Amino acid sequence: MTERPVILLVEDEPAIADTLTWTLKSEGFSPCHVATGHAALERLQAGDVSVVVLDVGLPDLSGFEVCRRIRAHDTSLPVMFLTARSEEIDRVLGFEIGADDYVAKPFSPREVAARLRVMLRRASPPAPAPNGASSDALMLDEAAAQIRHNGIALPLTRYEYLLLCHLLLSPGRVFSRNQLLDAVWGHDSDSTDRTVDTHIKTLRAKLRAVSPELDPIQTHRGMGYSLSP
Repeated sequence: MTERPVILLVEDEPAIADTLTWTLKSEGFSPCHVATGHAALERLQAGDVSVVVLDVGLPDLSGFEVCRRIRAHDTSLPVMFLTARSEEIDRVLGFEIGADDYVAKPFSPREVAARLRVMLRRASPPAPAPNGASSDALMLDEAAAQIRHNGIALPLTRYEYLLLCHLLLSPGRVFSRNQLLDAVWGHDSDSTDRTVDTHIKTLRAKLRAVSPELDPIQTHRGMGYSLSP
C-alpha cells in the first residue's frame, strides 16, 4: 500500500482547519493539523512531513517568520502559504523568503489538494544529462540534488533548483517566461511572469554571494532568460 504524504497544516481558524483536514484525507493525504507557528516548528523536528500548508496570520509567529525558520534548516521542503492577504507585495515577499505556492482566502479545498499534488509531483528533480551538466563554474550534482557554484553548494529552494537546473541543461538557449513557467511550475499552476522574475532575482543573489563578479544568468529584454554557455 502506498504511504500517504503527510501534509502539515498550520491554521488557527478551526472551521478552515476542519474543512481542509477532511478534504485532504478524502484526497489521499495524511493531514497533521497544528494551530501555531511554534507547534509547527516542533512538529517538523519529528520529520516525515511532505508539504507545509502555512497560514500567514498565526497567533504567535507570522507565517512569514515560520517560513524563514524552515528555510534556515531545510531549503527543499515545499511550503504553501494559505492566507487572506492577497496583495502582490505579500505574494512577492512570500516567494522571496522561499514559498513554493500561495493561495488566497476564500479558496476551494479541492483546489488546494490539486496544488499539493502538483507540488509533490515536482518534488523530484528533473533528469539531468547522463554525466551531469555544467556551465563554467556551475555544476549539477544529480545524486545530491544540488547545484555547485565554484565548488560551493548553493542553498536553493526547490523551485530555485528546478529553474536553475532547467537553464543549466541548455546553456545559451533563451527561454521565455512562459516556457520557464511550464517547465518548472507546470501548466496547471497559476504562477505568473512575476514568479519567474522573483526566482531569477533570488538566484542571482545566491550566485553573487559566492562569486560577486559573475552573473551567469542573462536577461534578454522582451524575450526571457538564458544561462551563459
